[in-house]
Amino acid sequence: MPTLHFKGKTFVQNYHLAVKYHQLVPKKARSLTDNVSLHDNLILQGDNLKALKALLPTYGGKVKCIYIDPPYNTGNEGWVYSDNVSSPMIKEWLGKAVDMEDLTRHDKWLCMMMPRLKLLHELLSEDGAIFISCDDNEQHNLRGLLDEVFGEQNFIQNIIWQKKFSPQNDARYFSDNHDFIICYAKNKIDGKQEIGWERNLISRDEEQNYRYSNPDNDPRGAWASSDMTVKTYSADYDYEILTPGGKKIKPTKGRCWFTSKENFQKLVKDNRVWFGANGTNVPRVKKFLSEVKNGVVPISIWLHSEVGHNQQAKQELKQLFNDADLLFSTPKPASLIKRIIQLSTDKNDVILDSFAGSGTTAHAVLDLNKEDSGSRRFILVEQEDYANTITAERVRRVIQGVPESKNFKEGTGGTFSYFELGESIEMESILTADRLPSYTAFARYVFYTATGEEFDEEVINEKTGFIGESRNYEVYLLYKADLEWLKSRALTLAFCKDLPKFSGKQRLVFAPSKYVDDDTLQHYRIDFCQLPYEIYHLQR
Repeated sequence: MPTLHFKGKTFVQNYHLAVKYHQLVPKKARSLTDNVSLHDNLILQGDNLKALKALLPTYGGKVKCIYIDPPYNTGNEGWVYSDNVSSPMIKEWLGKAVDMEDLTRHDKWLCMMMPRLKLLHELLSEDGAIFISCDDNEQHNLRGLLDEVFGEQNFIQNIIWQKKFSPQNDARYFSDNHDFIICYAKNKIDGKQEIGWERNLISRDEEQNYRYSNPDNDPRGAWASSDMTVKTYSADYDYEILTPGGKKIKPTKGRCWFTSKENFQKLVKDNRVWFGANGTNVPRVKKFLSEVKNGVVPISIWLHSEVGHNQQAKQELKQLFNDADLLFSTPKPASLIKRIIQLSTDKNDVILDSFAGSGTTAHAVLDLNKEDSGSRRFILVEQEDYANTITAERVRRVIQGVPESKNFKEGTGGTFSYFELGESIEMESILTADRLPSYTAFARYVFYTATGEEFDEEVINEKTGFIGESRNYEVYLLYKADLEWLKSRALTLAFCKDLPKFSGKQRLVFAPSKYVDDDTLQHYRIDFCQLPYEIYHLQR
């Protein structure tokens, strides 16, 4: 497979591994719920690379659909490279806006995207898919990068979305009326891969159903007819048909019927062939509405009349905020994201958007849940200052309704929890630093680092030290965010004796020190890990 090369790639291709885990700090006042939780709909404010890493302990391999709308890198957006990678060349990029005159703008964009895509890949479930909006500035580069991160074999489609409904007559060469939405699966189902992404069908609309009628009063209900000929020619399927009206018909030159003569007679006997009201027309096969009512296969071109356009998205924001100018020149309509979610998720799935912007993805999720009584959950990540005043505020208004708005008067209902990115969890500073992570934040880090599995904070018991159970371990943590407490605590014989009855799984115990010998540890089936120096991967 061809490899994409760009400046800085050597320094960023494994940078996601070096990103520190950060605490996620709940903000009750900004949330719209009585019970702030990481298992609620989420809005996270902070650098999206660090936020994605912080989400791994709870959502690694759990996200069914990812949609992102990163900077298109047009040269006019003024986005800033902000990843503090340990490289003199890349440190020179920090804090500088990327404009049209920047000769390394494509390299910077790829360096920004690569570690984020790698973390998104880890967050995506085995049967999940990612959709990314882009235009011609980076579409070709993005395909190469996605081939490397997700695998060329997992490419699904490069969707064309008609974002404008009228041409730009002042365009120099062509009126740019479309964007791309590139789709990759975590795993594309084939003969070797049994678990993978399967797209849903698109719900049929009234116009599509209107095409079905019942001119012969068939007791099976409404039907539509389709051509019985195909262009993949076979002499065995090139035969003459005698219609009920006595007319002899053969396929046009170079084509043949789609079935054998014997099977055609069976179709006629079953009243599956339509020869027209007079019985003399070219035969067509009946397809009943009851057989296709589940939906239709999506096509790769999405028209604005079906999924909305940029102007519609601006009108949505104007109605929600009574303000047409909210920093977003080309927002996406909720109907576009709804199409993506409809194709890629079921009613209980998790949808992630790590370039949340105005919060359209949350709007789409809430709309769909209201329509079909679903319980999908969204995770939004936004690092800009407007994360609360626009992103979260839009979600509040969609949930609660906007009385003066024509289209959003009635809210969708729902809740969300708001978190900010907190301090990093510095392993080297445990026992010596002044700022220590909370028990829950540290337990999340320890459990995920040691097991690679999802962390459930609801099972935590600080009194016993139990923080969760993985496929191979019961995990315990002796810890308190108190320096003097940590200096005086250790794994003791009394702790060992108080452990629950052996379940068959090895016990993994993290503690500042231990006062028991190796024979005792072996007797109680304990693997001891001293804090802070032995936080290590034990994934089996």
